[in-house]
Amino acid sequence: MNLKREKYEEPKAKKEFLIINPLKGELKMKRREALVTLSCMALIGPNLFSKERRSKPMKKEIKSANAPKAIGPYSQAIAANGFIFASGQIAIDPKSGELSTGSIEEQTRLVLSNLKAVLEDAGSSLDKAVKCTVFLQDLNDYGEMNAVYGEFFKAPYPARAAVQVARLPKDVKVEIEAIAVI
Repeated sequence: MNLKREKYEEPKAKKEFLIINPLKGELKMKRREALVTLSCMALIGPNLFSKERRSKPMKKEIKSANAPKAIGPYSQAIAANGFIFASGQIAIDPKSGELSTGSIEEQTRLVLSNLKAVLEDAGSSLDKAVKCTVFLQDLNDYGEMNAVYGEFFKAPYPARAAVQVARLPKDVKVEIEAIAVI
């Protein structure tokens, strides 16, 4: 049997160029580059080229008097491009500054109250949360934490991850962070 092997060659693609004329100038680029550029522009925002947009800072620190102060070199939350990125909250009473050493339910309730305060002071709310991350000292506490969590959120619920960690700040039982839209 005589099998002849032929060398496979990729079909030659046409080089397609897109001409964009945003400010009476021409910009020639391949179709793929144009799609990547347009996607990036959509993520950055529609007012990318406006003078007003350029003068605003890309991110803004959020400080809430109704939640515990940050216990390190970080912000309670950051507002950026229509989102609020809230740092993890732990069970510290914002009025007294005292750490709660109560049950997982008590700590979860206080954590979510603190998170709610930060989001509301940023112009958002728990209802606008799109992603939460729950850090548990013991994953066996998941059921109790989840019951309290369900009291604070309603459908459609934010996406969520819950993980057990080796240790949490001040040896609390739970820490929760969130991302929300403004």
